Amino acid sequence: MPLFGSTELALRVERAACSLIAAGAEAARNRDGGDRVLLLPVAGGLAVWAGDGSPLNKVAGAGFAGAIADDELDRLETELEDRSSPIRFELANLGDPANGRLLTERGYALVGFENELGLDLGGRDFGATAPGIEITRSTDDDFEVWLEAVVDGFAHPDEQGVPSDESFPREVLKQVMREISCLEGFVRYVARVDGEIAGGGSLRLSEGVAQLAGAATLPQFRRRGVQSSLLTARLADARAEGCDLAVVTTQPGSKSQQNVSRQGFELLYSKAVLVREPG
Repeated sequence: MPLFGSTELALRVERAACSLIAAGAEAARNRDGGDRVLLLPVAGGLAVWAGDGSPLNKVAGAGFAGAIADDELDRLETELEDRSSPIRFELANLGDPANGRLLTERGYALVGFENELGLDLGGRDFGATAPGIEITRSTDDDFEVWLEAVVDGFAHPDEQGVPSDESFPREVLKQVMREISCLEGFVRYVARVDGEIAGGGSLRLSEGVAQLAGAATLPQFRRRGVQSSLLTARLADARAEGCDLAVVTTQPGSKSQQNVSRQGFELLYSKAVLVREPG
């Protein structure tokens, strides 16, 4: 059935997002002692800093509990100035609209947008994988192959749609993917074309929400159905595991958004990305 992008649904999705970045930050803390790793509640959401240049560094889920308090912002800005880190807010358009103005007045700049799409997993036929493509769960034996495929894919983003404002050093991305792939509820997938590794994807299961946490196709195998096949396999597994909702974050107008829209995903809400640089 069609999904309605309500505030209640957005809260559920943002809680899952916050739990993912929190778990990733805890993994970073366990890795190196993590005295500087930051997890800080902000206006019903969560601010995370998990290391220089980490894709986990953001404020997610903030603003649903009303306006962000000045003292919360003061503490967050002090903590991240001490780390010489940009501060990245991802503000859902279903949160308090006063927060966009507040952040702008404090020197945050609008740098981009993201779309959050969802799919009701009940009563659907997800179809079959494309001819010649095999999707299997990644095992410990092919973990490094999966990791290299995913990191290589992200290093060559699709040029369709609005470009992302983010890029990450390869080694940082590799470390984060290595750590979050071992979190509870995380499932890895490998795609092969005629027996050759063509890409990989992942899925995180959290309180009935299936987060499509990332998928990438190596450049030489693009436009052959790898992404749609990875999507089909993950959605079928998510429903089998008892999830009723699948969600994915995409760049507006991207190939990823086009792929999931074909499977029936609907736009639930958008997020404005506001960043304040250190200093």
